[in-house]
Amino acid sequence: MSLWESVLSSWQSLYTNKMRSGLTILGIVIGVSAVVFLVSFGKGHQANLAAIFESMGANAIYITSAGMSGQIAGATGSLTLEDAEALADPVRAPSVAAVAAMIEKMGKVIYANENKTVNIMGVTPELQEVISYPVAHGRFITDNDVRRRTDVAVLGSKTTKDLFKTEEALGKSIRINGREFEIVGVLEEKGAFMASMDDFIMVPLTTMQARFVGETSTRGRPVQTIGVKAVSTDRIDSAIEQVSAILRERHHIREDEDDDFTIIDMQEILNQMNQALGLFQVFLGSVGAVSLVVGGIGIMNIMLVSVTERTREIGIRKAVGAKRRDILRQFLVESAMLSLAGGLIGLIFAFIGTVLVTGINLGGYSVKAPVSLDIVIIALLVAISIGLASGFYPAFRAASLDPIESLRHE
Repeated sequence: MSLWESVLSSWQSLYTNKMRSGLTILGIVIGVSAVVFLVSFGKGHQANLAAIFESMGANAIYITSAGMSGQIAGATGSLTLEDAEALADPVRAPSVAAVAAMIEKMGKVIYANENKTVNIMGVTPELQEVISYPVAHGRFITDNDVRRRTDVAVLGSKTTKDLFKTEEALGKSIRINGREFEIVGVLEEKGAFMASMDDFIMVPLTTMQARFVGETSTRGRPVQTIGVKAVSTDRIDSAIEQVSAILRERHHIREDEDDDFTIIDMQEILNQMNQALGLFQVFLGSVGAVSLVVGGIGIMNIMLVSVTERTREIGIRKAVGAKRRDILRQFLVESAMLSLAGGLIGLIFAFIGTVLVTGINLGGYSVKAPVSLDIVIIALLVAISIGLASGFYPAFRAASLDPIESLRHE
């Protein structure tokens, strides 16, 4: 019997027992659909993370005062604008491409009858080099704004929509904590991850220091965060070493003393999150793998029942010249077809699931669940392998039956 004849015979046998075949492959269907869906969902989540961190600066590191992350810089903070200027020295820090000092504070913003509490960011023009902030309309904060402490503002897209609805924002004036600011720019939409990344207002750093925070401290003009862009990804480590050395020297920190600042490497955080997400995917995938194992056991059980039911048929085939390998191949093909059918149906359900969840807003960001070709191929190969492994013992048992005893079987 040829392989094609084995396939036709197996198909006829499975089609004759449609209900039993459908129930047998249910575990394979659930397992494959679960694994493919979860892996696709995980890949989409990783892509979202990568895009977000890319927008925050692929080569960026951030420096905050030790123990003050998320607080407003003031006299007790360790970082100053003078620190940022020192880090921008290409002679002392050749691995640093750009430096941007920042301060953030929540403030009340009013325009006409609209008002909201929003994150106010005091920034310098270099922020556009450290973090990607494309301008949709108007311009960004300039050196002249910083030098003259002008009362100008650049708005995130969500803040613009909330305050102005469909109105043109450029050239209009808003009040921030009671002070009037002219809108000179609106930024492009970045999207969201757990929360909107477009809900903020940027003003010149010196304006922020003078109007809202307090301009000086014992060390200079305080800032909350210093963003640093390395020359390239492979020079991030050297940039960190240079930044650390300069700040320790400026802050008069002895060798046996701890830093009074914290350096955050965005690339390292992304790697750690990807590792954690990868482990979580393995855990979720193992849940689906349990269904595949259960499905394999179901296939083995049904194939053993099939051997018992078809004992006389096996005896007749052997009596007319069928060899052991013919019987073995037929039962293996049958079990592989069962699992392949389950895998294909599982892929269909997984694809439907990914289509349904794609675009859903979950925790502030749009869900992505791309089904890639490698996932499909692996899922089908695993399903077929499980079918072959599950059907081997029943096939071997069928091939080993004695033809005389089989013919006597009722």
